[in-house]
Amino acid sequence: MRLCYIDAFSGVSGDMLVGALADAGAKADELCAAIERLGVGAAPRFGRTQRGGIGAARFQVEVAARQHHRHLGDILGLIEASALSARVKRKATEVFRRLAEVEAAIHQVPVERVHFHEVGAVDSIADVVGACLAFELLGVEEIHCSPLNLGRGSVEVEHGVLPVPAPATAALLAGKPVYAEGPEVELTTPTGAALVVTLARSFGPMPAMTLQSVGYGAGSRDFPGRPNLLRVFLGEDSRAAEANLVSVLEANLDDSTPEVVGYALERLLEAGALDATLEPVIMKKNRPGVLLRVIARPEDQERLAALIFAETSTLGLRLYRAERRVQARRLVEVETPRGRVRIKVSEDGRFAPEYEDCRKLALASGKPLREIMTEATLAYLKGSR
Repeated sequence: MRLCYIDAFSGVSGDMLVGALADAGAKADELCAAIERLGVGAAPRFGRTQRGGIGAARFQVEVAARQHHRHLGDILGLIEASALSARVKRKATEVFRRLAEVEAAIHQVPVERVHFHEVGAVDSIADVVGACLAFELLGVEEIHCSPLNLGRGSVEVEHGVLPVPAPATAALLAGKPVYAEGPEVELTTPTGAALVVTLARSFGPMPAMTLQSVGYGAGSRDFPGRPNLLRVFLGEDSRAAEANLVSVLEANLDDSTPEVVGYALERLLEAGALDATLEPVIMKKNRPGVLLRVIARPEDQERLAALIFAETSTLGLRLYRAERRVQARRLVEVETPRGRVRIKVSEDGRFAPEYEDCRKLALASGKPLREIMTEATLAYLKGSR
């Protein structure tokens, strides 16, 4: 599987993303031709420049005449009527729908009445369509993103001067890792935020990959002392079969009964936790307690955090990201004197009978669990010779 990692150390905007993807290998002439065929009066072009001494692609869009405001329906109609592939249409539509929903909530109007000014301008339509098409041209199947640098200070928009991040950007990035560093300017724009939030599967460290190419997209301004660039890494997935980016949730408990803690552990595993453990600890004032640790998929983090608060007495959690390495494995069924048992086999040849299968047969037959597991092991060894 081909991966793309977006390194937003200087924020992200739509034009920077399109430029970086073109610099990494997406064909600039195909991107320009597709954008021109949208018929919105856009004249896109790519150039070369430097930021902080690093060469980068610069994507710009010239608009021949002043454009009127567009509603969501107008933009979606343009996308649907285009010759773009179904996948590009779907992704671009998702980006603009998310923008419209955020703008509607901020301005307290129905989605269909939202006027797309900054985010609906011709250059932003070109940015969104160009980025979605560039990912397809590069064969990217999965996108990941770093924490986002938002910038600081204020930005001038049609409604006046707004704080950075702009309200739309802040709303789009709710629940995502962000920080503010560098010059007092807007580094992450609403269009850039909408693209990465809609398209990226996760935000955090770079996933393990065999690196194939790197691309740099230049921002419109050149800051002294730091390169105003967006960097993308393209490569082949070299992770284990299971995702190696996980969320770890921890809580120290000293006032929950064993029954409550044990029940919480069961609920967490049933709710999709990859693992959940209890560890005895000595807490402040020499109180004995337990450390509850849960390993979860990043997308399950908030749901499992809510479950911990509901089922235990804790008032706080520690949340952090970690990398997890899991060998690829497969299941093989074997026939034992008591019935079928699945054997879990790792890529390096290690194996173990599935506990639940053995437990079920042990209860049904009245035989000791260890005897069932031995029979399953012997059956697998005999069949694998």
